[in-house]
Amino acid sequence: MSQKVQEVFGPLENYVLCSLGASRRLYRSRRYVANLIIVRLYIARLCELDAYRAVAVMRSCPRGRLMCMRVFGIDCGTEFTGYGVVEVDDTARIPKLRPLCAGAVRLNKKDRAPVRLLQVYVELSALLQLWEPEVVAIEEVFFSANAKSALKLGQVRGVAMLAAANCGLLVAEYAPLTIKSSVVGYGLAAKEQVQFMVARLLDLDEAPKPADAADALAIAICHIHHAQTAEHMRR
Repeated sequence: MSQKVQEVFGPLENYVLCSLGASRRLYRSRRYVANLIIVRLYIARLCELDAYRAVAVMRSCPRGRLMCMRVFGIDCGTEFTGYGVVEVDDTARIPKLRPLCAGAVRLNKKDRAPVRLLQVYVELSALLQLWEPEVVAIEEVFFSANAKSALKLGQVRGVAMLAAANCGLLVAEYAPLTIKSSVVGYGLAAKEQVQFMVARLLDLDEAPKPADAADALAIAICHIHHAQTAEHMRR
């Protein structure tokens, strides 16, 4: 950051670090979270005016159509939590899907569970505020033979839904079979087939990486398809 920005946010970083606790064992995690908070505030300060103008234009579209609908998809995981933002432009004769961003929140296995969940919450909250979607789409919880793994995944889903709710966003949940059927046309499709179709639908040269990001984009596409179907049924 520039010297001016450092002068403004330097004291704030020290304050955040102190607020997060004094344990030396968690120093790296605390500093990581503090830096995420600083970056989020910095981006908000720089983009505040343009972001409000963009939202005003986007939300001025008639609610009866899906003009410029923006969906934030989340694929929850205990090691990688994928995210992807897809926007649909319904003003053209053939609605076009546009990918805006995709990535994954990488979690460190060595960190304690509260630290990992805090990282997911902070990063998703920053991304939601940056991209300002209309809705968040997330995969429904599925039954697993490993109860411990299902419990950990449920914790991540709860944090993701909390981040969305804290931003005042609606959360739509879809079953894995529904997502695959919407994107591929077959509910038992393999991951490679889903990634291939995501690349085709979004007009990408190759499948998004990591795979969790492609899954998050698939969840966002699934919601858009369902919203388009519901809109056509109303007409």
